[in-house]
Amino acid sequence: MLRVRASTDDDAGASASDEGSAALEFILVGLVLLVPIVYLVIALGAIQGQALGVETGARQIARTIADAPDLESADARAARVRDAIVSEYGLDPGVLDIDIACAGGASACPEAGALLTVTVRTSVPLPLVPAIFGLDNAARVPVEAVSVQKVSRFWGTEP
Repeated sequence: MLRVRASTDDDAGASASDEGSAALEFILVGLVLLVPIVYLVIALGAIQGQALGVETGARQIARTIADAPDLESADARAARVRDAIVSEYGLDPGVLDIDIACAGGASACPEAGALLTVTVRTSVPLPLVPAIFGLDNAARVPVEAVSVQKVSRFWGTEP
């Protein structure tokens, strides 16, 4: 014996007009949700890559300066590390800022036994922001890293 629902008999004409709307709704809602999520993933990836570069730069510059025997070799080594980090991580050298300071009341920086603090700052441009009306400069995320290293006690002595 066949059973028939009363609701299927009454709505037979209405169901024909709804055919295919689920696929259209899925595509529309999928695009509305998917495009911002993809942009967020791309933007966070760019920011994370620059953050890793800044952190690596601060750590490696602090180590090379602290282990250098004198000021001239420290400057040369720090410049080589900076250039390597800029090329490796794609940092913009125009907005890269490196500050070097010594803690503990050191009269000269660096000096033997002092704590050397290296701060590296940059700003990451958000992807796909046009350079119209200065939007590319306004849509930047600042990134900063600090590294502290103790300067060798043999700093400035002749080997």
